[in-house]
Amino acid sequence: MLVLSLRTKLVLLLALMLIGMSTAYFLWQKYQDTANQAEHQELQPVKATGATRDAYDVIVAGTDPEGIAAALSAARNGLHVLLVDGRDREILGGLMTLGWLNSLDLNKAPKHAWLNGKLSFLDKGIFQEWYDQIEGTSFDVNTAANVFNKMVAAEPNIDVLLMARRMEPILEGSRVTGLRIVQQDGTEISVASKALIDATQDADLAAAAGVPYTFGREDIGEPNARMAVTLVFKLSGVTQEIWQSFGKHPKSGIDKMSAWGFPEAKEYVSSNPKRVKLRGLNIGRQNDQTILINAMHIYDVDPLDPKSVEEGLEIGRKEAPLIVEFLKKKFKEFRDLEFAGTAPELYVRESRHILGEYRLKITDLMENRDFWDAVAYGSYEVDIQSKNPSDPGAVMMKPQAYGVPFRTLVPQKVDGMLVVGRSASFDSLPHGSARVIPLGMATGEAAGAAAKLAIEKGVTFRELSRSEADIAELRKRLTAQGMDLKMPAIKKPDYAKHRQYPGLLAAVSMSLTFGDYDNKGFDLDGKSNPQRMFNLMLGVKKIHPAAFPGNPAEAAKGMGEPAKQALTLEQAAYTIALAAGLKATPDTALKTLTADKALTDNALQSIKDPSKLTNGDTYMLIRDVVERYAGITYE
Repeated sequence: MLVLSLRTKLVLLLALMLIGMSTAYFLWQKYQDTANQAEHQELQPVKATGATRDAYDVIVAGTDPEGIAAALSAARNGLHVLLVDGRDREILGGLMTLGWLNSLDLNKAPKHAWLNGKLSFLDKGIFQEWYDQIEGTSFDVNTAANVFNKMVAAEPNIDVLLMARRMEPILEGSRVTGLRIVQQDGTEISVASKALIDATQDADLAAAAGVPYTFGREDIGEPNARMAVTLVFKLSGVTQEIWQSFGKHPKSGIDKMSAWGFPEAKEYVSSNPKRVKLRGLNIGRQNDQTILINAMHIYDVDPLDPKSVEEGLEIGRKEAPLIVEFLKKKFKEFRDLEFAGTAPELYVRESRHILGEYRLKITDLMENRDFWDAVAYGSYEVDIQSKNPSDPGAVMMKPQAYGVPFRTLVPQKVDGMLVVGRSASFDSLPHGSARVIPLGMATGEAAGAAAKLAIEKGVTFRELSRSEADIAELRKRLTAQGMDLKMPAIKKPDYAKHRQYPGLLAAVSMSLTFGDYDNKGFDLDGKSNPQRMFNLMLGVKKIHPAAFPGNPAEAAKGMGEPAKQALTLEQAAYTIALAAGLKATPDTALKTLTADKALTDNALQSIKDPSKLTNGDTYMLIRDVVERYAGITYE
């Protein structure tokens, strides 16, 4: 047996420490390296074959990343696929390559790992395969388009038809059986299919087939509100020295391909203040010393109206050079950069939200819920961009991880169709997280595999979605394709440990509060006030107008400065009673609500000090009265 001396042991220990330190330094240096060595690629033409068959197993409508993932998945499962696009596009990639959204909103695991030197995400599979061929957290749009093109071209089962003038679903009763297409040259063809996957940004084919949907924030009482659209713009002349300077600016940061920050950009004075505003900068690097900036908010654009979309483009094109001049004067880091154009397409964040077999709720994200039929996972923050120039937007909360049920892809009332991407069956609030492209690509991959399974078993997508055995088989096949469908380990969040968590679920569901990136903004133990209370009830009234027809603001009349006063239980009850249209006074409101069983013992007993109500106290009261008068429980 070998016996080492103490000196030898110390030498070996020192050597191991030096190796460890050297390795750590090497990895740190690699991580800190912000030089982009990638070469700029020439854009490769797409081989558009057109529809070479009268019938396909699957038609995928839309060449955004979600549609490409669906087509690839279906083809790799042995199905004959027609990938068709109804926009004036000559390349693949849609929002990424023509909307120039070249910075990725990533679904990292709670403890994300590195795989072969690259980040590994919740949604692997086709997204990870594509990601491993681009530059990083941001990418050159030519690289992205070429990778998409290469992946599609490698599948002999995919035919590609671009620049269709019009697409209409063919229906037999309530079942989609194909697609009627007016081609670029004006000729019309009818193509039969066993399945149609709607990967258009706005679920256009689903709507045309009669699938029910909500629009914008209609589901939370704001039928005319939706998140701003953006026109991405380009700047040239970005040297490595300039890139590194971005990371030195206060409250800003960089990696090799992405930069973020410059919050002072919001000081920009718009030439069209009712329609355009600037926020802090999201910057994606390209390989030709240019950068793409996602920061311009354009309001009142209806994504379903081509004239409105064109107007939004014109507004953005006019404003972009003015914004660049502002940036050059405001920030020394931008002084030597030049305006180099705007994206061909608008970045539209929100339009239709279809109604599916299941509708993803914000409580699913608050609870970090998994589902028996989850086919994708998300973890991106619930990012609600501003809806108008006076609205700052908000981050509702940051989930650790949540599952996306297959049922969210299966539309109500119409068979033979799946809907993938941001217009799937998500409420408008969780849509703020679920709309990101990596999750959408995961739903596309799931849809392609589901088409194979449904055809194989001779069942509809609806029947498939209701079979635990069939969904288990689908998940098994997706895992074999490279997807990771294991829910990560979740640590119970602090907000969920609070005694008034049920009230918080109700408040978040009605968009009455938000937690920000760290989930600490909920401030359940913070003191409320009469002003805040009637503002909360105005929010409740907006969502449930029939149940709360009264005017809660009347409760603060004659109070002087209601925002500076403590909120008592009696005052809160009076505000609620007025909102509910009840006849009550400040002295009788609490008794009236209690007698009407609108307030439960659970809510009342959770209040520690009736003379100084907290935010959590008010949320518990609101949860009760909404359940009583609107008949809705948020959980």
